[in-house]
Parts: sequence; structure tokens; C-alpha cells
Amino acid sequence: MAKTARSSFVCQNCGAVASRWMGKCASCGEWNSIVEEADSTPMPGSGMSKSAKGRIVVLETLTHPGDDKITRLATGLAELDRVTGGGIVPGSALLIGGEPGIGKSTLLLQLAAAFAKAGRRAVYFTGEEAAAQVRLRADRLGLAKAPLALASETNVSNILATLADGPHADLVVIDSIQTLWADALEAAPGTVSQVRAATQSLVRYAKAQGSALLLVGHVTKDGQIAGPKVIEHMVDTVLYFEGDRGHPYRILRAAKNRFGATDEIGVFEMAADGLREVANPSELFLGDRLARAPGSAVFAGVEGTRPILVEIQALVVPSGLGTPRRAVVGWDSNRLSMLLAVIDARCGVSFAQHDVYLNVAGGLRIAEPAADLAAAAALLSSISGVALDPDRVTFGEISLSGAVRPAGHMLTRLKEAKKLGFKQAVIPAAGDLDGGQVKLKLARIDHVKGLAGVLGL
Repeated sequence: MAKTARSSFVCQNCGAVASRWMGKCASCGEWNSIVEEADSTPMPGSGMSKSAKGRIVVLETLTHPGDDKITRLATGLAELDRVTGGGIVPGSALLIGGEPGIGKSTLLLQLAAAFAKAGRRAVYFTGEEAAAQVRLRADRLGLAKAPLALASETNVSNILATLADGPHADLVVIDSIQTLWADALEAAPGTVSQVRAATQSLVRYAKAQGSALLLVGHVTKDGQIAGPKVIEHMVDTVLYFEGDRGHPYRILRAAKNRFGATDEIGVFEMAADGLREVANPSELFLGDRLARAPGSAVFAGVEGTRPILVEIQALVVPSGLGTPRRAVVGWDSNRLSMLLAVIDARCGVSFAQHDVYLNVAGGLRIAEPAADLAAAAALLSSISGVALDPDRVTFGEISLSGAVRPAGHMLTRLKEAKKLGFKQAVIPAAGDLDGGQVKLKLARIDHVKGLAGVLGL
């Protein structure tokens, strides 16, 4: 009697394996995420389980002689080059994720077209659209004449055969990895086993042939890339495309980068003809600022090596609720709660009977602790009803004791403020700063108590 193939039950959210079907995953707690998948391991006695004898691998050293230095490939998009660390490394695999409709396919189509126009061979495989639909979007973006190779295919074997048959591809784009499926697995496209197998096959091809591989990944409701976490370990770079559909700006961040830093960002603007690079994002984030409104403060931040000036808006109004509201957009809500407690305890200004709303203008999300002082200035300005000077920037971290701690890259922040026409700055008292190179009027404070006096509140 022939033995049937074994199967396992795999969670499509976290990749945990169970012996039987369950309504709720015991690992991550997600409901209705368990799917039965066929086991790809050969059955005992099938004649396929015997492993072949391995071969001896030639060992090398870090000082291997030769002129095989890897040269990065310029993408033609300066903002993308900034995030990747100076260009895409040949043979590397990049995974880009983002919300639906944020512009992932648009960005990769523009990238592939730029590669093709530069004389390199770029191949674009789409599994979510027909080739005619991609051509329609390329025509709208003005890329119809780019010599880009295009195909609509979801079978991994067919994709690898196509790449092996044609000339060497410098760039391979897969949109998206969740639509691919492998013949050897009896599972639906998008399941954990299919996504893992497809990624492994494509990454192996990219490493062997020296082609740069770009994969598009769907995201879950929590904003994480869908599928097993092992996919992010397989690739060399993981990029997240962020933004708010209500704003035209898009932020490209690197969550993982084996060939560069992970703290750089690229800023794009969504327009009718596609994504445009934003060389100076500070001017855009401050462009429509109402300078004389209470509760508005300008924060001089740094993302990677790039200084960015952004407006922090606060609105403090009397509350008619038993528990006042705390609403935050673009900042950590726990950080706001801590900041309100520090201002209450150290400055004697209570927000217990007020609703507090805090917003980072332009759709940017700030994770830097140096934004504490600017947020505190906006909150104090709003509760007092006094507008701050429009030509002043603020930055500094506030500790639980109320002390203002120094921030990194202070000189870089101040130079960016001076370039944009600001004349004053409220900064921490500690921290090295070459005053001879700064043409701003500086107010240095060491405790949050001195903030109200400096701001004239």
C-alpha cells in the first residue's frame, strides 16, 4: 500500500507549525491563520531521502588577492542610492514592503526603467497585473520608450528558465513575492512554504549570477512584511515605503542593510507623473506653516546624516470627559504621556483637565528623543495661548528629572536651520558646539523649567 504524503499545519502569520488544525495560533494568537500544507520532505522508503556525498569547498581568506572588487550599481534615483548606501550591490537581494497603493510598484518601475535607459538589462516580472496594465502605467509615467523587458508570470520555474535563457540581467524585479508558486509544493500561492521556497530559489539565482534582485512584499495590518520572518533573514536589504495617503510625501527607510547604514531615509513626492525625488525635504515640511498660531514649534531633527526641519503642532483644550483624550500622529504616544508627566511634576503645569492632541506635520514619523524639547514647547505654547517666534528652532531630550540632555549632530541641525532662514535656536546647555560656525542666536537650557522663560510664555 502506497504511503500518502505527510502534511503539516502552518500559521500564515508567524510560520509556527502545529500537528493539527486549530482556530487560533498558539504562537502568535492570530485567528484563522492555520493552513494545511504538504510536507516537502521525501517520505522514508521513497528512494529520494538518501543524501548525496558532499564536495570539498575551496576555502579563502579575507585578504584574497585579485581585482574582484564589487562596484555598486547607481540606480539613477539619488534618494534610493542614499538609503541603500551608495547604490545596489550586484548579486544582492532587496525586499521592499509598504501599504497598498503607497507607490511600491511605481518606484520599482521607475527604477527598472532607469536601469534600462542606462544600458543595463532590467527584467520586470509582475504577478499582480497583466503586461498591458504595466505598459499603461509606464505610458502615464513617461517611461513607455524605456527598453525594459517585461513579463506577467507567477511560476518560479518559468521565471528562472526565462532568466537563464536570455542575456545576463543586471536587475530582476519581482512584483510581488506573495504571488509566486513552486511546482514542487502542494500549497496555495502566498502561503508560508510557497513564499519561503520562491524567495530561496530567486536569492540563490541572484547570488550565483550576480544579478540584483528586488522583491515586493505585502504587509500585514500591523505594517510588517507578510510571510515568515525568515524571508527578511534571506535577503540583504529590507526597505519600508512609508507615507500617508493624505499627504504627497513618501519616506523610504532601511530596516536592514548588509552593505550600508540603516538610519538613512529617502524622501519622495507622489505626483501625476510618478515619484519625484525631494532633495531638501525641510522646505516641503515647513512650506505651508502658519507661523503665528499657538502650539506650533519647529524641530531640528536628523535622519541618518540628513538634517530635517519639521513642524510639531500641539492643541490643548479643556476636556469635558472624565479621562482626557491623548491623541498623537507621527510620534510615540507613550513618549507624550511621559512628557506630560514631567512638565506637570517639574514645571507645575498640569494637563489633567485638558485634551491633548499632538501632530507631526507633513506625514513624517519621528522616533528621535531629541524631539522632546520641541514637543514641550508646542504644548506650553498651546496651553498658554501664546505663539512662539516663527524664526526659532528647538531640539533636545528631556529626562524624567526634567534635565535637558544633549542631542547628536547639533552643529548639523543648526546649519540646516540657518540655511532655511531661522535666526534663533533653543538647545541643550550640554554638548560640544563650535559657536564660531553658527550664525544663530542660541539659548541654552539645562532644565525644562527654563523653557517657558526662554520662549517668553
